[in-house]
Amino acid sequence: MSLINTEIKPFKAQAYHNGKFVDVTEADVKGKWSVFFFYPADFTFVCPTELGDMADLYPEFQKLGVEVYSVSTDTHFTHKAWHDASDTIKKIQYPMIGDPTGAITRGFDVMIEEAGLALRGTFLVDPEGQIKVAEIHDLGIGRDATELLRKVKAAQYVASHPGEVCPAKWKEGEATLKPSLDLVGKI
Repeated sequence: MSLINTEIKPFKAQAYHNGKFVDVTEADVKGKWSVFFFYPADFTFVCPTELGDMADLYPEFQKLGVEVYSVSTDTHFTHKAWHDASDTIKKIQYPMIGDPTGAITRGFDVMIEEAGLALRGTFLVDPEGQIKVAEIHDLGIGRDATELLRKVKAAQYVASHPGEVCPAKWKEGEATLKPSLDLVGKI
């Protein structure tokens, strides 16, 4: 079953955020757009490239009113240690959620049970707490924050313009479509 248009499951976790440990719950997500960015583990190889890429574009996500939450099955203590040890991870200003029980990871259906790790899962959640974008990668395939930013803009556009849809490769400011009988077979 797809997670698209389902509400995120309740959770409570601790995160490392801006030099502090903070509690994060599903209630913190309501009322704004959010990205949940799951990755397998701290102190690994592809993960810091992805998290660093996201850190570089975090100000752009913030301008759109989007909070980013990175999530792995490591603890919030491990996130702090990684943040202190890595120049790439030091750039991160978004909350790094620890999910050592795997409850959040299972709630988004990205747990690799036999390893106790998360797949590379990216989820865009709207202000009502519903998942609007879900993308899952195998462990060896890194993600691109620029493409995610484009998808956020498209999802926000569609949410604020009922009756319009964004075609392939749509970028902010480009033409959208208004599905109708007139368009059938003409695109």
